[in-house]
Amino acid sequence: MKKSPLVWFVILLAAMAGLTALGPAEKTLGTNVRVVYLHGVWVWAALAAFLAAALAGTAGLILRRLNLQQWSQALGRTGLFFWITYIPLSLWAMQTNWNGLFLAEPRWRLAVIFSITGLLLQTGLAVMDSPAWSSAANTGFFLALIFSLQSTENVMHPESPIFQSEALNIQLFFLTLLALALLAVWQAARWFYQLGTGGRLTAGEASQR
Repeated sequence: MKKSPLVWFVILLAAMAGLTALGPAEKTLGTNVRVVYLHGVWVWAALAAFLAAALAGTAGLILRRLNLQQWSQALGRTGLFFWITYIPLSLWAMQTNWNGLFLAEPRWRLAVIFSITGLLLQTGLAVMDSPAWSSAANTGFFLALIFSLQSTENVMHPESPIFQSEALNIQLFFLTLLALALLAVWQAARWFYQLGTGGRLTAGEASQR
């Protein structure tokens, strides 16, 4: 009997938590850097889900494929889940590494704004229950988010602390954690897809529509 995507999602989260606890320490931040690893991976996972939602949505609209539009719907909801849950991780990273909460940090404020906007957007789309509208909205949301990220300055938040590091073991660890996070994104998206289609369609059946 195949495990539910939700079960796999929980297993992957547990694996990520265990791996994070064993993450390599850093010279300046010590073991507190482990929170930074998880925080960074969570952001990248959310962005990957939003990107996939935009690509699937655009393709679904152009090709008029319902299953791609439904995948966009599922991936958009997955991205929002990771984006919203990134907020407490961000606060945790601030507290452990900055010894306080710097809520005026532009990147953090941007994250909160897009969390609220995304939640309102996905709630409205759920009420409409239109995969086509979800596809268009997910594409617009991703483009707006990327534009905002590119135009928002960093004050205390470094641009890319992991990949600016010369420690190969830290980079490899981060990439391994990211791979687990992306697998978790996939399982969450599968669950949202099944939820959105009411279990009426498998991926193979949907591809024929």
